[in-house]
Amino acid sequence: LAQKYDPQRERELRAWIEGTTGRRIGDNFMDGLKDGVILCELINKLQPGSVPKVNEPGQNWHKLENIGNFLRAITRYGVKPHDIFEANDLFENTNHTQVQSTLIALASQAKTKGNNVGLGVKYAEKQQRRFHPEKLREGRNIIGLQMGTNKFASQQGMTAYGTRRHLYDPKLGTDQPLDQATISLQMGTNKGASQAGMTAPGTKRQIFEPALGMEHCDTMTIGLQMGSNKGASQQGMTVYGLPRQVYDPKYC
Repeated sequence: LAQKYDPQRERELRAWIEGTTGRRIGDNFMDGLKDGVILCELINKLQPGSVPKVNEPGQNWHKLENIGNFLRAITRYGVKPHDIFEANDLFENTNHTQVQSTLIALASQAKTKGNNVGLGVKYAEKQQRRFHPEKLREGRNIIGLQMGTNKFASQQGMTAYGTRRHLYDPKLGTDQPLDQATISLQMGTNKGASQAGMTAPGTKRQIFEPALGMEHCDTMTIGLQMGSNKGASQQGMTVYGLPRQVYDPKYC
C-alpha cells in the first residue's frame, strides 16, 4: 500500500487544500490532517454548513470525532462509499494510500459541482430521458432478433446442436432420409414402446440358429462367476488373476 502512494498527488492535494481553506498543513502532509480540523474546514468551504461544529484538537476523541464528521459530510456531498477511507487509516497511519484516494475523489466531486479544482476528473453528468407512454407500449410488441422469432419465424423443425443431418438426393436413388420426428427404440420410448429386453451397450449376444441344432442360450440365468442367483454365491472363489492349483487324484 505504501508503494502505491503518489508524492506528486500529495503536492497537488496540498496546493488545493491550502488554497481552499487558507491554512497551511505543515511539513508532514498526513500529520497535518490527522486532527481533522483542516478536513472539516475543507468540506465547509465546498459545501457550507456540512460540519457545524469543529472540535479543537485537545484529546484523541476530539480528533476522531472531527475525522468522522468529515467522512459523513463528504458522503452527503456525493463521494461514493467505496472511495472513502476509515478513521483509523489516517489517525493510526495504517493506510495513507486510501486517504489520498479519498481526497482525490473529493476533488473530482468538487470539480463536477463546478468548483475550480486543478486535479481529479470531472464525472459524467446524469442525462435522464423521458419517453411518451405510447412509445413505451409500442416497444413491448417488438422482439429482438437475439430473443427468438422475427416476423412469425420460429425454430420449429430445428435439430439440436451437433446432431447429424442426412443428405438426400432423389436422383441418386439413395434411401429416404430418416424421419427426425420419430424416436427409435434405441433412443428411449415412442408411443408406448420401451427398452424392455434391451441389453446394455457392448453386451455379447448369443447367435442361435435352429436349423443347425445348436443349443438355445438362456440369457435369463446368471452364471456363478457373475455373482449370485437364487442363493448361489461366490464363496470359495479366488481373486481374479491369482494362480490356481491343479489337482489330479491319480498322482496323489
